[in-house]
Amino acid sequence: MIKAFECQRCGHCCQGEGGIIMTKKDRKRLAEHLGLPEEEMVLKYSETVNGKIRLQSREDGYCVFFNEGCGVHPGRPDVCRAWPFFRGNLVDKLSWEMVQDYCPGINNEAGHEQFVIQGKEYIRAEGLRQHDPEVGPNALITEDD
Repeated sequence: MIKAFECQRCGHCCQGEGGIIMTKKDRKRLAEHLGLPEEEMVLKYSETVNGKIRLQSREDGYCVFFNEGCGVHPGRPDVCRAWPFFRGNLVDKLSWEMVQDYCPGINNEAGHEQFVIQGKEYIRAEGLRQHDPEVGPNALITEDD
């Protein structure tokens, strides 16, 4: 089977302010990885916007933890773990085609159907599916199939 995605560690997905919403589980994991109390990690590295806690971005637009790659890879939030298997890329072939210009790890030769199959399998296996748009990243809310 052709892999639909293999991370190239290019960092494109680490750039762009506001996309890294952290759930309670994400905050706990990241704080433990950093060796900090959760409250301290939130104060140092996040901001609250519209009631949601998100990672800060640096002035250059990259995640505060990006440095030639993810500096907190084992502790990274679920939304980072799920990339590029976001709802939009799974349900819309045009979105999947467009994101290939942005993400060199997506294998066009696998096709959208295989991308969807592998993406949903990965999200289920890793426990990344979100259920509540009030607290979780909307990109990770998927159907129950």
